[in-house]
Amino acid sequence: MARRVFVLFAAAMSLPGPPALAQKTPAQPQGPQAVTRNTYAGTIQTNFARMDSNHDGTITKAELGAEQQRELDLVKSRLTQQMLAKFKQLDTNKDGQLTFQEFAAATPPLKAAETTDEMLQSLDPNHDGKITLAEFRAIQLGRFDKADTNHDGTVTAAEARAAQQK
Repeated sequence: MARRVFVLFAAAMSLPGPPALAQKTPAQPQGPQAVTRNTYAGTIQTNFARMDSNHDGTITKAELGAEQQRELDLVKSRLTQQMLAKFKQLDTNKDGQLTFQEFAAATPPLKAAETTDEMLQSLDPNHDGKITLAEFRAIQLGRFDKADTNHDGTVTAAEARAAQQK
């Protein structure tokens, strides 16, 4: 129970108060920023005071529940605002409805990671402009052998994951 209270309290401390929320828009980045110990201590004090609604110097279960509900309401509000903004962006004819064409238009453009020339260069070791079966096979088997770290002739799921991460 104490851990849950700490996690909720820590989450509450990390949330900005209502005036700061009103100034932020969904498009603004919210990455970590440097903070001094004194500033952090002030934030703790402010958040505790907000949670201690009857100002008796303690946070009760009811006050904690109210804070939890406030946080959930804030998150729901943020998500709703983001969804509405995205909907408005997708609704290009502004009729309040999304057609499949409007929805599909939001698909980001796809681009190959390498140009065809770059791929040919990596798959054509003798650089004659053609890939033979022997060249293709040697490269692919080399990749298999590199992934098969224990050299038992089988690439396990763990070896495949490790190879993908490299």
